[in-house]
Amino acid sequence: MDAAKPALKDAPPKPISRDRMALLFAVMLTTAAGNTAMQSVMPSIGTALRVDDVWISLAYTWSALLWVVCAPIWARRSDRRGRKAMMALGLIGFIVSMGLCGLVLWFGLAGLIPAFWTLILFALSRSLYGGFGSAAPPAVQAYVAARTARSERTQALSLIASSFGLGTVLGPALAPLLIFPGIGLTGPFLAFVILGAVTLIALRILLPDDEPRYAARGATYDAPFGSSSGSAGHSDDDGRTGEPDVHDPDAIPKMGWFEARLRPWVIAGLLGGHAHAMVLGIAGFLVLDRLGLRGAPAEGAGPVGIVLMCGAIATLLAQWGVIPRLNLGPRAAILSGVALAALGTILFGAAQNLHGIALGYAIASLGFGLFRPGFTAGASLAVSRSEQGEASGVVASVTGAAFVFAPALGVWLYGHSDNLAFIVIVALCIAVAIIGWGSLTSDDTAEQT
Repeated sequence: MDAAKPALKDAPPKPISRDRMALLFAVMLTTAAGNTAMQSVMPSIGTALRVDDVWISLAYTWSALLWVVCAPIWARRSDRRGRKAMMALGLIGFIVSMGLCGLVLWFGLAGLIPAFWTLILFALSRSLYGGFGSAAPPAVQAYVAARTARSERTQALSLIASSFGLGTVLGPALAPLLIFPGIGLTGPFLAFVILGAVTLIALRILLPDDEPRYAARGATYDAPFGSSSGSAGHSDDDGRTGEPDVHDPDAIPKMGWFEARLRPWVIAGLLGGHAHAMVLGIAGFLVLDRLGLRGAPAEGAGPVGIVLMCGAIATLLAQWGVIPRLNLGPRAAILSGVALAALGTILFGAAQNLHGIALGYAIASLGFGLFRPGFTAGASLAVSRSEQGEASGVVASVTGAAFVFAPALGVWLYGHSDNLAFIVIVALCIAVAIIGWGSLTSDDTAEQT
């Protein structure tokens, strides 16, 4: 009997129910759709405010930096206070940030505050998303990773990652439809404040509390949800009480970017993430330039949305079709992804019309759609089940780090020489392929260890 206990404790939990997976999917989708809807209109807003493109990109920098710092903190806290609490905090950060950003931009576009102060206040409002919105993704990732077998981890995390993909389809598709008279280009901000509030209410009501089992569990996190369901009375997906992946959070060592098991994946994530962020930063401005829409910024939201939507559909194809269909492991997904991303970037940079731009961007997005789940799953598989919270914090931090300076750098390079910008992006992809080929753990080893 005693010999069987460790095996029982370490046995992987049963799959997450469809209802709960749908709710987790909605949390990620809402924030992704809101962010890409904002990205669809920001080039036009910047043009209407008559500010240089690079300043629009730099307005995101402080938020991205806060994301890098805060994501591991929230991931660690989710080990103690539960994933649901951190998901709710992330949604609240998203809602408040979107609302304040929309209000500030409306005042700026109406001429009530100067463009300089509009961007400063926008950056401060956006920082709320970096500081508090960063609580949700690592909590969702850790929730899923702790409840899936190693052999199924890549596909499960790919499904969650695809919620971002679907969000990036819906955001650009909806953004032009949400530009209402009186509200103008800030319409998408108001719409996603409302959608975020609906998602938050659904999360609070439908997802059971999941505080991990340990002696000092804080009652303050039980109270808002109306019961002590995080304690002994709560049965999780696997039929056991509380969260299965954490028994004593104090015993779990803190992880950083230089953790030996994570280091190869972190290097790949940083290099590939910077390439992806540069492409995303350039996309909207390239569309306005190549289609001659700088003089009509309000008309630019539609074409920009079409290009971003094509890229998002390609990302979904990668995450819903290619990865599960070909059963790609983390290493294969990363290496094949950066190869496609490099090809797509070359086509994207050379295109002169909407069709060519959309095609090149879609191929690049297909590549990055393979790369990102590969990086996430590889980092997850590199550590034990009890360390998923720490690993998810590192993943979220690395992902955020790519958006600190890379979008602004990409736009700055593009403003001086668009060829140079795309050469740098392709070089980063090639670097991931070369370094990853020699350092990333093979898929057979990673999924069976």
